[in-house]
Amino acid sequence: MNKLVRMGDARPAPTRRGFLIAAAGTGVTLGFTGAAFGSVGLPGPAGAGLVEPTLWYGLDKAGHVTVHIIRAEMGQHVGTALARIVAEELEVDWSKVSIDHVDSAAKWGLMVTGGSWSVWQSFPQLSQAGAAGRIALIEEGAKLLGVDPASCTARSGVVHSGSKSIGYGDIVAKGNLARNYTPDQLAKMPIKPASQRRLIGQDIQALDIPSKTNGEARYGLDAHVPGMVFARPKIPPTRNDSKVVSVDDGAAKSVAGYLGYKVLNDPSGTVPGWVMVLGESFHAAYAASEKVNVAWSTGEAANVSEADLQAHAAQLIADPKAGSLVVEDPGVDAAFAGAAKRIEATYTTASVLHFQMEPINALAFEKDGVFEIHTGNQWQSLILPTLAKALGRSEDSIVLRTYLLGGGFGRRLNGDYMVPAALTAQAIGKPVKMVCTRADDARFDSFRSPSVQTLRMAFGAGGKVTAMDHAAAAGWPTEVMAPFFMPKGENGVPYDPFAISGANHWYSTGAQRVRAISNDLANRSFRPGWLRSVGPGWTNWAVESFMDEAAHAAGVDPLAFRLALLDGAGRNAGGPPSAVGGARRQAAALAAVAKKAGWGAKLPANTGLGIATTFGQERDMPTWTACVAKVHVDRRTGAVKVQKLTLVTDAGTIVHPDGALAQVQGASLWGLSLALFEGTEFAKGQVADTNLDTYTPLRMSDVPELDISFTPSTEPPVGLGEPATTVVAPAIGNAIFAAVGARVRHLPIRPEAVLAALKG
Repeated sequence: MNKLVRMGDARPAPTRRGFLIAAAGTGVTLGFTGAAFGSVGLPGPAGAGLVEPTLWYGLDKAGHVTVHIIRAEMGQHVGTALARIVAEELEVDWSKVSIDHVDSAAKWGLMVTGGSWSVWQSFPQLSQAGAAGRIALIEEGAKLLGVDPASCTARSGVVHSGSKSIGYGDIVAKGNLARNYTPDQLAKMPIKPASQRRLIGQDIQALDIPSKTNGEARYGLDAHVPGMVFARPKIPPTRNDSKVVSVDDGAAKSVAGYLGYKVLNDPSGTVPGWVMVLGESFHAAYAASEKVNVAWSTGEAANVSEADLQAHAAQLIADPKAGSLVVEDPGVDAAFAGAAKRIEATYTTASVLHFQMEPINALAFEKDGVFEIHTGNQWQSLILPTLAKALGRSEDSIVLRTYLLGGGFGRRLNGDYMVPAALTAQAIGKPVKMVCTRADDARFDSFRSPSVQTLRMAFGAGGKVTAMDHAAAAGWPTEVMAPFFMPKGENGVPYDPFAISGANHWYSTGAQRVRAISNDLANRSFRPGWLRSVGPGWTNWAVESFMDEAAHAAGVDPLAFRLALLDGAGRNAGGPPSAVGGARRQAAALAAVAKKAGWGAKLPANTGLGIATTFGQERDMPTWTACVAKVHVDRRTGAVKVQKLTLVTDAGTIVHPDGALAQVQGASLWGLSLALFEGTEFAKGQVADTNLDTYTPLRMSDVPELDISFTPSTEPPVGLGEPATTVVAPAIGNAIFAAVGARVRHLPIRPEAVLAALKG
């Protein structure tokens, strides 16, 4: 890989080969030719630089449209959103639209579902694809009707010209739809103005709801082929440096259906020290695995715990030369040296597990020279090279079959769980279905690294903010699993954008420095992973808590303090395509949420309002989000009760309103869960919590009142799956301070920490 990809470069673009409409059997297929999603830095076919024609939808003789979805479906109705973009511009009857989730064939280009990218990345291309198809259908329909194309319009799958009309299906059956559009022609496609949209922004049922409610939907755990055997892993004591010394399966031989075990030899290094226990059924594999005894040798990680990781992070931060300078304005040190006042605070977060509903699983086998893997996954393009290395075969001889995900939250961006199933199937020559228990899943999780962040702010004459310095250290998932996705900082040092985005905020704070530091001890001790909201899930905890502290230090209302800094000056002015309005749009969301929540009103004793705001994920894809949390604190126990969350989101054009609301609801509740409940501890090479008896996410009884609204907008759509997650924790922390004067700086916020802060 010789191309580094910045977050802003990840938007796919049509290639020079343009757009193709071609006859295909009983219908037509319409899509961009070449690697429409291949310009983001992932390899195409060797030597070619392009992939096979990328076909985004098909239209048959009945006028039915099938939209091909490359994104993973994990409850967010992504297929409906993307199909709606196509259908809007293509002008088809929504009742004749369906979706299919494709496999990992190279022609689909980059396949990844994460970072709230799906709609944002796809909107321009799918809009152009739909418009190009509509133009072609109108032109061919006009020929068949014997009229001037300029006299024609398309509506609900029918081309009209005065009293004459012809349906799309008849055009497919009778016409010649071969077309080839150049990129210049595509750029001039007459995309509808927002005022003429009839599908985007309207309330319609998601296309996948029937199958999810009638049992037809297929998840990875549902995958089945004749003759398959089941496998359950014996997971070693450490992630990266365990080796099998011996295996004793004497007791397991008494289990009916036990088929033996395999010690895996993994050339990819993904699952060192793994032993797979086989059975005719999962029950047999599970029962036998409980009786198989494995002895391992381990390395350094077996002696590493959470405190070691955090102490190492703090040491790294203390070295001013460590890390990558993501933002480095001139004059930072001078501003601090000459400051009238300085403040500093350190914020920490604990290790956080994914605990998605469906534990990891994979079915693998070879058929007709192709190695098939059946499972749910979020980043097919990332795991394919690893599978090729593990199996010793070419990527084009491996295919991933798509299934729905029973929860992803970033865990299934890392497809490491496919490797042991594939290696076992290769070793025994039979289909193997690996199923992990909840505890197996937790112990093999690519969990979110613990983090340490230190922030400083300098004030000049009259309380003016003159400089801000933010240093953040954590394990870097992208460095470990996808280093080609790492851009370089101002000092030439690569950094993990998914572990620092959010720190490069839109506030005008004078000279600014943002320093991202990789915790190498964390990277060696476990495999850090991406978790819903990635970097901003913890960087914004520090930024927005610190902004609150800075406001109080300056003697200014926290809302007024933020609004003054969100002035849209300089680099914070924003611009096209996705950040038009910049910081002023964030300020508008902040002002709106404060008004809705009754900011400044008198509240009962020990009750407070806390405010926080964010731009979501990356500066090139800002989702302007603001939250006010209303909390009550029990001074005797330190218990925090969140009574209400008020959120305002400006996400540009809202494509699928019901889905958007569900996304923000889920994201905000996830943020609440991370704020008060979720967190484990890394202890001697293992996570301390492996099931939901001790790892306790948000319960229904703790769900507060939610007041969620969207700012009306015709700007391009941006991401919605994660931004709301990032504002809830700091809003709660700030509300606790407002309620009882206790400042907490660690996530999750435990009652004992509140009590300690009250006493301190």
